[in-house]
Amino acid sequence: MSSKLIPPNPDEVMVIRDVTPNVVTFSVPFLRFGRFPIGGRGTLVRLTTGALAVFSPVALTEATKAKVASLGGDVRYLVATDIEHHIFLSEWAAAYPDAKLVGPEGLPEKRQKAPQDDPKIGREPFAVVVTKENKKTVKIGDDFDADFDMEYLHMHPNKELVFLYRPDRVVVEADLMFNLPAEEQYSRVPEAQRPKVGLLGKLFNSFQTTQGEALGMKRFQWHVASRSDRKGFNESVRRIAGWEFDTIVPCHGETIVGNGKEVFERVFAWHLEGKGARK
Repeated sequence: MSSKLIPPNPDEVMVIRDVTPNVVTFSVPFLRFGRFPIGGRGTLVRLTTGALAVFSPVALTEATKAKVASLGGDVRYLVATDIEHHIFLSEWAAAYPDAKLVGPEGLPEKRQKAPQDDPKIGREPFAVVVTKENKKTVKIGDDFDADFDMEYLHMHPNKELVFLYRPDRVVVEADLMFNLPAEEQYSRVPEAQRPKVGLLGKLFNSFQTTQGEALGMKRFQWHVASRSDRKGFNESVRRIAGWEFDTIVPCHGETIVGNGKEVFERVFAWHLEGKGARK
């Protein structure tokens, strides 16, 4: 049941942060497999028209609603950035019924198969479904398309949608790249209640951190994330590397502000260079 993935007190532990005047993050605790503290993060972006887009929405709390209202309240787009980050779409869609639902292929079918008694996952139709075939031509909305570039990594296990908000040079993504440990996302959790990171957790983190040479993450990207179609994965990564950005907002781990492009190029160096793993 999806409700088991939700913090019982999201307003008490959520961190709301203005990354830029137009980009706001909502960071919360989240345990992957019920064991690894990777955190979760939703992102709110105010378009140049004043309309709002929400990516990978997290729990819709009173504080979240207040922040949305402070930016005008005109939520036009609710975007599931992959087939995993969709659990809160229904409650946001109910609160903002004029918003278009956007997601990757496979997600509408996945939601249809969810248990009928799951209180979180509804059967709302998607206005835009991005596919391998339409990813270069699909239109999300005139105001949205005027502000964003999009890359769809259909070969990624989670079918990743990655976005560049051009006005503020911010990349928004879900699981393409983690940046553990999830310090901000657990910063409001009392110390005594924070999950302990044991040996297995440290090993997991070593494959999902951008620190140092990021060798563990390089190996994960090369041998796991891109294995189904490395050529296509490389092409997508190169297109993203061609964007002009300074900041990366991932769903899991720390937001990378200022040197996002440098970190991205380091993590995906093997793909950008077209070389096999050397180590």
